[in-house]
Amino acid sequence: MVQIAGWELSLTKAEKKEEQEKDFETFSPKIEDDGATLVAATGGYYATYIDIEGTTKTEAELVSRYREMSLVADIDQAIEDIVNDAMDTDDNDIVSLNLDKLEYSDKIKKKISEEFDNVLDMLDFNSRAYDIFRRYYIDGRMYYHAIIDKEKPEEGIQELRYIDPRKIKKIREVKKETGKNNIPVQKTHKEYFAYSPRGYASDMQTGQLDNTNFQVVKIAKDAIIHITSGLMDKNNTAVLSYLHKAIRPLNQLRQLEDATVIYRLSRAPERRIFNIEVGGLPKAKAEQYVRDMMTRHKNKLVYDQSTGEIRDSRQYMTMLEDYWFPKREGRGTTIDTLPAGQSLGEMGDVEYFQQKLYRALNVPVSRLEPQTGFNLGRSMEISRDELKFAKFISRLRRRFSHLFLYALEKQLVLKKIISSSEWPKIRNDIVFDFAVDNHFAELKHTEILNNRIETLSRIEPYVGRFYSAKWVRKNILYQTDEEIEEMDKEIDEEKPEPGEEDEFGGFGQGQEPTPPPKNPSISQGGQGDDDVTPSGKKKMNPAEFVKLVSNNLPATIEINAVPWSVINDIANKNNVSIPSIVKEFPSPKSTETRKKYDLTKVTSGGDQGQS
Repeated sequence: MVQIAGWELSLTKAEKKEEQEKDFETFSPKIEDDGATLVAATGGYYATYIDIEGTTKTEAELVSRYREMSLVADIDQAIEDIVNDAMDTDDNDIVSLNLDKLEYSDKIKKKISEEFDNVLDMLDFNSRAYDIFRRYYIDGRMYYHAIIDKEKPEEGIQELRYIDPRKIKKIREVKKETGKNNIPVQKTHKEYFAYSPRGYASDMQTGQLDNTNFQVVKIAKDAIIHITSGLMDKNNTAVLSYLHKAIRPLNQLRQLEDATVIYRLSRAPERRIFNIEVGGLPKAKAEQYVRDMMTRHKNKLVYDQSTGEIRDSRQYMTMLEDYWFPKREGRGTTIDTLPAGQSLGEMGDVEYFQQKLYRALNVPVSRLEPQTGFNLGRSMEISRDELKFAKFISRLRRRFSHLFLYALEKQLVLKKIISSSEWPKIRNDIVFDFAVDNHFAELKHTEILNNRIETLSRIEPYVGRFYSAKWVRKNILYQTDEEIEEMDKEIDEEKPEPGEEDEFGGFGQGQEPTPPPKNPSISQGGQGDDDVTPSGKKKMNPAEFVKLVSNNLPATIEINAVPWSVINDIANKNNVSIPSIVKEFPSPKSTETRKKYDLTKVTSGGDQGQS
């Protein structure tokens, strides 16, 4: 009898209605890559299969084959390279949550980050990241049981327990209906998981189930976290592992290695050919004479390692022993030498299939050569295979991150941080950043950035004459509008106050602040003997200077709260000295670290404004 276990996320009436409205009619069934077995909504489990080709007929056997393959030294070496590049276990934060694209309040983002940390703790990911990712890569699928307290579901997931993929299978019940215009429509009726403690089998040819004499437990879909490699077989019924492409090259390599060993054992030693002169003896006596000669000149003693005894094995003749032939030529007995096999040291064919095995696993062939050092040179010295391998690792990480995504969804909905209807809208805005250990990708990024900066320095003299600053930022630095806006904001925030050194040891934008004029009468009223300061800047009275600043002020800055960096930039751009009275009217919005100045008070009619 089928038992029911697990739990389901409850939906509100509005969410159920919205989900039903999204179930559009279509003649084409939806193709999934989760490897679920399709069954009729009215039937149960049934299966018959005939193993015609003698190949793997169930997914459970396929997983077992993948695990056997991972024990081969060549496969294990390739898996080590892949897992080491995908999971940088030397970093304390192997994976982190990036919510920059999420348009939620900081309070909600903080809660989401906390729940993500809880998911990592339940997986013990910081300690077991290597083992978890290796298991996923080999099996091509992964199942976790999300255990909750049914009396207190709002407390979220309490434990994530791993399930052997050979004992569980996803089931999708479908119903065939007739839609508009008599078009047949296939709709999903129900989805759940079937668990069998003794193992679970499904035919890879038909996708049907075989649970003969097995007790199957029916588990709710929401109680299981299920991820796959995304690779499917030709019938789109079985999930394949990333190792599947290596089955044929591995078998070929094994056969060739065995054949090479057998050939070398049989052809390596030199053999003697004894041509025994038998004269006119009859055939039977000639053969007996040859056997007597063999026994007389042959001494084969074998050491028995188990008992420590030495026994005589003269009655056996192996392929490594000498050859004895009778002859009647009358020349007497002769002994010749049969040379050993030639070219026994060549391994080109074995190396070819070894490279083919690595190519099937997307690992650069250059990593097979132990004498090849690790190159940290320029991008032109990086092989194309390494760049392709870096992209392959990125795809693996993106697919593996579904484990965090599905677990985080259930955790947030259970704790009512977000609703079920909100999740599909925000899931694409959640990004998981893995610690990068592939230096080739980092060097590629650094080289591109260096080339852009070099091009920028060459075109800088022509900015403002033939090219605008915006064009340069978009076509040389390849900055988007959002990046340009963000950079401008950060640059403005990082500008120091007048007379205050910035983090690079300069003043303002790398220039010294405008020195105050030595003649007070000139600084306050601009009525000195000369109209130019000793530094070559034009003098202005406060009213003229405020008017100049007002005309050049950005639209986002108010006249009653102007940062000193903006005032200094406008003065330098127009080659004008700043009246010292400007510094005496700080804005009420000012702070000690970021002072702003109210220029409306400079010409408000006060005594200081008229000076």
